[in-house]
Amino acid sequence: MTDIGAAEGADGSGGAPRAQRGVRSLETAGTVLRRLARAEAPMMLRDLSEALNMAASQLHPYLVSLRASGLVEQTERGLYTLGPFALELGLSRLRSQNAYRETIRRVPALVEELQLMVAVTVWGLHGATIVYVEESPNRIHANVQPGGIFRMTNTATGALFAAFHPPAQTEPVIRQEIDAATRADAPASDFDEGALRARIRAVRAQGYATTRDIPIPGVSAIAAPVFDHTGVMKLALTVIGPTGLIGLEPTSAAVARTLGFVRTLSSDLGWVGAASD
Repeated sequence: MTDIGAAEGADGSGGAPRAQRGVRSLETAGTVLRRLARAEAPMMLRDLSEALNMAASQLHPYLVSLRASGLVEQTERGLYTLGPFALELGLSRLRSQNAYRETIRRVPALVEELQLMVAVTVWGLHGATIVYVEESPNRIHANVQPGGIFRMTNTATGALFAAFHPPAQTEPVIRQEIDAATRADAPASDFDEGALRARIRAVRAQGYATTRDIPIPGVSAIAAPVFDHTGVMKLALTVIGPTGLIGLEPTSAAVARTLGFVRTLSSDLGWVGAASD
């Protein structure tokens, strides 16, 4: 069969791309493995056959070969599930993955597509710490640069960490900001902690956070989490741009593309939750 992907020239010189030839039987075996990986429990041959829309007589030889290689095993009840070698391959993949490296590698394409700034943030000693910024042609007047800190109480990124990062780490920072905002001599002493807590719950429910014209008028943002194979939030991806150019509605292109980006990345890092979204 012919693969739709491009390849280098035969001599590896990077000449004119040409189609590669693949092995259809290996691709079919990959489809079988992918379906077993997403199954919640070992599957009967009949159920696996129906799920793959493949005749049982056609499917069975694949299962025999996959069992011989250790990629599939059969339980005492005759059900099929992933085998020990599949687990070994999965663990090897996870060990080679790095959330930060993978994010940085992919961000330029996202910036090019959205024409908006993207910041990558991790949890540091002083809170949500910016570690990488990819500028866009639509520059904004905001102090977003590596080493900067996103506030927990009035930024999309801060709300995201408050919703998904361990409270033992985020709560002291949140408490410090609340105490500073509610001091008698604070300029904005009408700070509403109840509204903040409600917002954090809403962010946790919808899976991402947005801000419009806050904390900087004319600048808005979308922040979404990247998870690893353990379900731990590794970093935040924040898309930032002029309010007039960034849609914040759930159906907007910016929100949809941002969520698609983090879900694909999280899935590649082994997060099983991404497959169910």
